[in-house]
Amino acid sequence: MVATLPKRAFKYRFYPNHAQAGELERTFGCVRKVYNLALDARTAAWQAGERVNYNTTSAMLTEWKRSQELAFLSEVSSVPLQQGLRHLQTAFVAFWDKRARYPRFKSRKKSKASAEYTRSGFRWREGKLTLAKMSDPLDIVWSRPLPEGAQPSTVTVSKDAAGRWFVSLLCDDPAVRALPALDTAVGIDAGLSHLLTLSTGEKITNPRHERKDRARLAKAQRDLSRKQIGSNNRAKARTKLARVHARIADRRRDYWHKVSTRLVRENQTLVIEDLTVRNMVRNHSLARAISDASWSQFRSMLEYKAAWYGREVIAVDRWFPSSKLCSECGALHNRMPLSVREWTCTCGSTHDRDVNAAKNLVAAGLAVSVCGDGVRPQRSTPGGQSSVKQKAQPARVGIPAP
Repeated sequence: MVATLPKRAFKYRFYPNHAQAGELERTFGCVRKVYNLALDARTAAWQAGERVNYNTTSAMLTEWKRSQELAFLSEVSSVPLQQGLRHLQTAFVAFWDKRARYPRFKSRKKSKASAEYTRSGFRWREGKLTLAKMSDPLDIVWSRPLPEGAQPSTVTVSKDAAGRWFVSLLCDDPAVRALPALDTAVGIDAGLSHLLTLSTGEKITNPRHERKDRARLAKAQRDLSRKQIGSNNRAKARTKLARVHARIADRRRDYWHKVSTRLVRENQTLVIEDLTVRNMVRNHSLARAISDASWSQFRSMLEYKAAWYGREVIAVDRWFPSSKLCSECGALHNRMPLSVREWTCTCGSTHDRDVNAAKNLVAAGLAVSVCGDGVRPQRSTPGGQSSVKQKAQPARVGIPAP
């Protein structure tokens, strides 16, 4: 049996000429239109107690192209339109599996403009990419090389709010393979004063990318608010604001890539806390700082890189009292306000709050890897004297259900 190589997306910036930009803009609009039409049809069928699958919407697309009102759909490549229907099918499957909410309609202003091409929708020759309905190859800035002999299986073209064009090529990457096994494990406690605190005692600085550009961001927002709605000047101001946001997001993503790659390479087991960021940002005093930290993005990177390189990521239940539990004697304290950054246990051990939490996380994670899922977090001090009230919702330690 021949093992399949892992696939990896390589993203590059490109600069389309006037004709290419026009063709891609039309394709984006048609993809959005087909997606919304199919979603509307499936919603109506859903309300009527019926189910419409991908094959049905594909037949609908053929009929739409034949109609006079939607004949413009035939002017662009059919491949991105079919891929849009497949993406809608994927969204419905996630909804039925209770992994996502009901699919929403795409907006011209708020939704990401993108189109996906499969092998029949592009030509790849001698390192040059030509999309369907185009005569010239894309002017791509090759910021890094593709794997030797790479043949893209899919190509995704997108345009962000800052007006930048990107192309993502999905290829087999032989360089992605399991790293040599290690005997190291690390607990990772997320925070704001320090972005991450490791069980080894290391603290990773929070660069606060949004705070560094806050003055520039505020000025761009003020300029946008003063422009007349619907005017060209407002569109220009919106693009300037988007460029500031893009600068912040790019730097944050680059930082997380470097941190996550280092942690995955240096440790066999990585234990994190299953944080509910969506609920945490409801705290208006910390929402801005939590959003800037982007812990969810870090977790996503950590998980897929661990899968690439043969590492293990364990998520400990959010109710696990990692901050209130003494990592030396196991005593559990009643209260531990956020203002307490250092505390002394009754056993005499003095703890840094974040380092202690990271040590408790790695201990719980190793218990999961040895005993399996279902290990309950400690809720009493040694000797059986309970020091916290039992919660109605049972807490557990383990990898969250998909």
